[in-house]
Amino acid sequence: MDDFASRITAATAEVESLKSKIEEVRNSKKGKSIGSLTAKRGDVGGIRGPPSFKVRRLLKGHFGKVYALHWSGDSQNIVSASQDGKLIVWNSNTTTKMNAIPLRSSWVMTCAYEQSKGNLVACGGLDNLCSIYNITEGTQAKSVKELATHDGYISCCRFIDEKNIITSSGDSSCIFWDIERGDALTTFTGHGGDVMSISLSPKDKNVFVSSSIDGTAKIWDIRESRCVQTHSGHTADVNAVSFFPDGNAIGTGSDDRTCRIFDMRAYGEVNCFLSSGTSGVTSVDFSKSGRILFSAYNDTYMAAWDTIKTKAPLAFQMQQAHTDKVSTLGVSPDGDGLCSGSWDAYVKIWA
Repeated sequence: MDDFASRITAATAEVESLKSKIEEVRNSKKGKSIGSLTAKRGDVGGIRGPPSFKVRRLLKGHFGKVYALHWSGDSQNIVSASQDGKLIVWNSNTTTKMNAIPLRSSWVMTCAYEQSKGNLVACGGLDNLCSIYNITEGTQAKSVKELATHDGYISCCRFIDEKNIITSSGDSSCIFWDIERGDALTTFTGHGGDVMSISLSPKDKNVFVSSSIDGTAKIWDIRESRCVQTHSGHTADVNAVSFFPDGNAIGTGSDDRTCRIFDMRAYGEVNCFLSSGTSGVTSVDFSKSGRILFSAYNDTYMAAWDTIKTKAPLAFQMQQAHTDKVSTLGVSPDGDGLCSGSWDAYVKIWA
């Protein structure tokens, strides 16, 4: 018994030693900071002039808290999910409701728009199901499949294509699904708590990132069925995550009031933005160029951070973006608009 205990102690010491060596190697690879590299570059206002960022469209139709939204691949439509028990598909230009889908459960937390053809939308929530709907133009929206394997609520879902979708859950896992067969092809485990958000790599459909209340963001490779990187630094739940447009970095938002950028090549944090308020971050997304990181907060506030600045990085802000908690936001694929959703039941398009 004593021999067994000593072996455990020795193994633990070896693991700690290896961790220290890995950290030393990481630190040795770090060169100049973003601040030193971009010190001579002007700020966003100096380059483009003061931004005239304002609401261009107001989408009214929900009668409950809006929890999630997602743009279509052609940037023409938006799907939003509300706890009024409706999934609404909007035309972003005319504000017309293309579809209003009644849900079996009103406790919806996420929604997604299939990006390639735009014929499918999905949603999930406290019913532990990911429900897929066909919204082909000219036909009534109909349920295609209900994906049931998770043991906890569905926190986020994203289509890879018309055949596959990724979901994250409060059961601490993510699942890669075959939509047609309704089969869970791969289950990704490794987080130490509820998985809150996922984002797909814009450059490699086999790679996605997840964020969790365990304070980390993990990069996963579907081909290898495993986590390939873990990024830590937040001191509270990481509620939101989004890939940088070039696919080499991720942005995160947390209850610790910070947004952070982690570079996958450097395997570490490269920038951090701390809000002056008291509310945590609910949602994040990058502008098309990656110069701006947009963030939404648990109050009425939205912010835009200059990603290459370390001193005074706040590019501009929207103090009263909504009249209640801003629960979700997303930049259109063409980069021309920013959409936000709130507990005030409104969806707004900014430009």
